[in-house]
Amino acid sequence: MRRTATLALAALLTLSASSAFADNAADDDLDFEPDTVEMGGPPSKDMEQAKKLYDKGDFAAALIAYDKVVNGTEDSEANKQKAQFFIAKSLYQLGYYAASLVHFEEMAAEPAHTYHRATLKWLAALTDVLPDLSGILDKIGMYSPEDLEDPIFDKVRPRLYYLMGRHYYDEGLPDGLQQAISLLSKVPEDSEYFIESKFLEAVCWVLVPDATGKEAVDALKQLLIIAEEPALRKKYPKDMVREYEERSYVTMARIFYSKGQYETAIKYFEKLPQSSPDWLESLFEASWAYYSIDRNSKALGNIHTLNAPYFEDEFFPESLILKAQIYYSYCRFESSEEALAEFNTTYPPVRDDLRNIVKMNEGDDSTFYEEEVAKIRNDQAGLSEITQRLSMSVLKDKQIQKSFDYMDELDKELAQFEAADKGWKTTRIAGEVKTDLELNRSTAEEAAGKLARARLGRLEEELTFFMADARGIKYAILDKKKEKVKSKYDGAAISGDQAAERIDVDDEHQTWNFQGEYWKDELGFYRAKISSKCPAKTAGGTASAE
Repeated sequence: MRRTATLALAALLTLSASSAFADNAADDDLDFEPDTVEMGGPPSKDMEQAKKLYDKGDFAAALIAYDKVVNGTEDSEANKQKAQFFIAKSLYQLGYYAASLVHFEEMAAEPAHTYHRATLKWLAALTDVLPDLSGILDKIGMYSPEDLEDPIFDKVRPRLYYLMGRHYYDEGLPDGLQQAISLLSKVPEDSEYFIESKFLEAVCWVLVPDATGKEAVDALKQLLIIAEEPALRKKYPKDMVREYEERSYVTMARIFYSKGQYETAIKYFEKLPQSSPDWLESLFEASWAYYSIDRNSKALGNIHTLNAPYFEDEFFPESLILKAQIYYSYCRFESSEEALAEFNTTYPPVRDDLRNIVKMNEGDDSTFYEEEVAKIRNDQAGLSEITQRLSMSVLKDKQIQKSFDYMDELDKELAQFEAADKGWKTTRIAGEVKTDLELNRSTAEEAAGKLARARLGRLEEELTFFMADARGIKYAILDKKKEKVKSKYDGAAISGDQAAERIDVDDEHQTWNFQGEYWKDELGFYRAKISSKCPAKTAGGTASAE
């Protein structure tokens, strides 16, 4: 079975707050001006005019003037480098964020450039309006951790620690994870980036090969303390505290599950409120923990909740495999076969559909996006209802959604360009802007298609894996019916002389038999009464004859 050892932690690693899109990126919280630069000579008239235009906020005209400086012969190299910097700034101010990144990247890649370090602060600002898919964190990664200690970064250093930490985390290399931890641990508690940094630090510890898990748990506990202490909680945005409190609960539960500490894992899984976006996933994963300690009435109760009509767009195909496995362990073969029949009716056809989809336009991810992904997103792919819904559940993944958001941002900037002054659009720099945007759009579409294909392909592989498990349980049932006693699914068999699991009810709850109708206030509280039909064991420990 899939969840006998560890649970994937990557599901909660998407960091949303700092990479969210903003309508307008404010720069008044950053000291954007570089250190005083010694000019290599007096500025040309174009340079003087460009500065005047920029200072009065006419960024489109300033852009043209600065471009003349860069491509002219009258200014020194120092002036040209300043003009290059202000071209990037002007594009940012005009809302051409993707185009401005192209110019800032050139300066980030050249340590000897006069505005190399000043560029880093603008890259940080661009993370508010451009997602990771734009490569923004890779540009920040062009700098060294030592660069961040420069006094010019005093006002933005905590933010840069966090962003560079994310860069090293994204690399995923062992040395990079240690570097990420080092940077993230430097973010002070009074910083607005402390909560995100501490959570990502915990995630990095989870991925460090030789870590014990205690390091990650200790980091997460700091976040839970903040959530519990009013004096600390009020220092941070309310929604952020709640989001990372819930993420911390799930991540801690997964850590304890991976260590075989199922009772502790259950404790943290069950701390999530029903309003949490991770609540259903926590119910399902808790089911595996309950199954691991033979508390199957709750495991089956959780699976019952997952099938409620309120969650028709959420899919947990593995829950049916777990359900079949539980009933098999109680020798309730008819119930086990019913769960397998439900799985086999629903998911093999979906697997076949997905297999066909991911083979479309092989080697051409851009066309795959245009002809397959876009149609699925618009419900025009001609898929069965269940395949359409399951595919969309995958395409709503946060990472994929960010790739779609990036294309939307590029489309917005291209539309802005088309609506710009006709005279401005005929200039050399405007043509360069359009080329940069179109190239980025093409690259983003290809990346989105590749990511969508990978996610849909992973779903197809998971369903194939579950289908193999379903066949294994089916064959084990057939063997049992033929009185063959050995199967890999027999390890959790419940003896017939074991008493049925008790369902204890505390003073705050009461029992109410399920009568075919789900109620929201019952979700998550279901229990299934189940007793074993397996042969009872004799005093010597062998199965007695029926």
